Amino acid sequence: EVRLVESGGGPVQAGGSLRLSCTPSQYISNSYCMGWFRQAPGKEREGVALIDADGATSYAESVQGRFTVSKDTATNTLYLQMNSLKPEDTAMYYCASDLSDGPLVVVLGAECGVNTWGQGTQVTVSS
Repeated sequence: EVRLVESGGGPVQAGGSLRLSCTPSQYISNSYCMGWFRQAPGKEREGVALIDADGATSYAESVQGRFTVSKDTATNTLYLQMNSLKPEDTAMYYCASDLSDGPLVVVLGAECGVNTWGQGTQVTVSS
């Protein structure tokens, strides 16, 4: 079973930057959809950014222009560069991909969906 392992979260002041990483525990091909979701306390999990097998990206309106999703195609490590962070970006951030046979969650108008999530990495933005 392939697991998704996130890293890079932590505390940061408003206006600062963080880069999250997500590494699959085993090799996976470039054909998978990958992305980032987040969940703040008391709120539902929401899609933040997705990247499909062709490299096309989709973003939540709230992060457009501040966050950039990218993928190292050699290792399939997924990144989320987060700039100009705001306190409302505080949440647990989850890496996601379509690694199982279960139903897909399609968000952000993307051409692909996901059904497997990592354990998450906490991002806390202070004002």
